[in-house]
Amino acid sequence: MSYRNLVLVLILGSTARVQYLAQSKPENAPPAMSSHHAGVNPRGDKAMGFSQEKTTHHFRLYADGGAIEVQVNDPKDSTSRDHIRGHLAHIAQMFSAGNFSAPMLVHDRVPPGVPTMQRLKDAISYQYEQSDRGGTLRIKTQNAEALRAVHQFLRYQITDHQTGDSLQVGKVKE
Repeated sequence: MSYRNLVLVLILGSTARVQYLAQSKPENAPPAMSSHHAGVNPRGDKAMGFSQEKTTHHFRLYADGGAIEVQVNDPKDSTSRDHIRGHLAHIAQMFSAGNFSAPMLVHDRVPPGVPTMQRLKDAISYQYEQSDRGGTLRIKTQNAEALRAVHQFLRYQITDHQTGDSLQVGKVKE
């Protein structure tokens, strides 16, 4: 086989592999279920005080921070709604104090960004907002290092909870 033919075969083979990989797993497909992921929801049920199956989490990245949104799936489920509200209000207080033990319990590890968020806790604000079906924890900062940490933390949440939320920074809903 000539050198030219060998190069052509290698290029075609590489192209075919890239096309196969691109088609075999969609870009936004959730990662394969692992023993770690299998434990996130049961640990979440305990740490958060409400069923992960009866609720939906969303994590948003904004230019000034982000948000954690949790809502009941059934609008008539006032028990879970009230637990969500209590949890998010409590989390706002904990995070403000630099206490991230709840996400560590849920994820069974220290999420990325947490050490920096703890160190820069005074540069980050956490505001709880109630909604009809649950609530939102709004996270804001003007500190560039804290912002990077908040985005790391939220991206990890998106991936580990497999929410399918965007990993890109978006606009704040008004």
